[in-house]
Amino acid sequence: MELTPIAHIQSDFSEKFGIPRQSGLVEELTATVVFEPEYREPSALRGIEDFSHLWLIWEFSKARREGWSPTVRPPRLGGNRRLGVFATRSPFRPNPIGLSCVRLLAVRKDRELGPVLLVAGADLLNGTPIYDIKPYLPYADCKPDAAGGFATQPKGADLEVDCPPLLLEGVPNDKRAALLAVLAQDPRPQYQNDPARVYGMAFAGVEVKFRVEGERLVVTEIL
Repeated sequence: MELTPIAHIQSDFSEKFGIPRQSGLVEELTATVVFEPEYREPSALRGIEDFSHLWLIWEFSKARREGWSPTVRPPRLGGNRRLGVFATRSPFRPNPIGLSCVRLLAVRKDRELGPVLLVAGADLLNGTPIYDIKPYLPYADCKPDAAGGFATQPKGADLEVDCPPLLLEGVPNDKRAALLAVLAQDPRPQYQNDPARVYGMAFAGVEVKFRVEGERLVVTEIL
């Protein structure tokens, strides 16, 4: 079977670093699903506005590797414990397919791009190819009593973000809340804890420099 992308996403992440570890963790993040020319048929979206959430099926296009490993080291477990690849959501898989649940904000008609989808909570790199879109069905897809294995609880936004207002002025006004929410999630690899290290994250066309001291993330520069 040969898969062909039907769309790609336009998001604020030009690099993998800083992307939330799961979809829906940062609802303030918005992104746009842009269809490839041959799929810009409005009738293909007829009825989609009746659903609040969608499944995006996409490719880890920046995580391709030769061969595969049956075990991986989930960052959630500190990177020092191996689990089976099929027991994780690691991007390094035999087939690098990702699955994200996003909230549908609007269906818009763009003069050049045709119908596009504005979504919230996406965890995708800008330009990521999308292979399919399916509606989220609460009666079938929501299982409140399901067991969550090693990730029973979501990793919360547990950092206090200290960003001087003057620096924040360098970020587009409509992107500021999303940036602060992403930083509060702690973008660092979960096994790194060096308070002297300055990290850099590309977001919405700017470079954000920060360091983490205990439970406090301090933004040092926005370029």
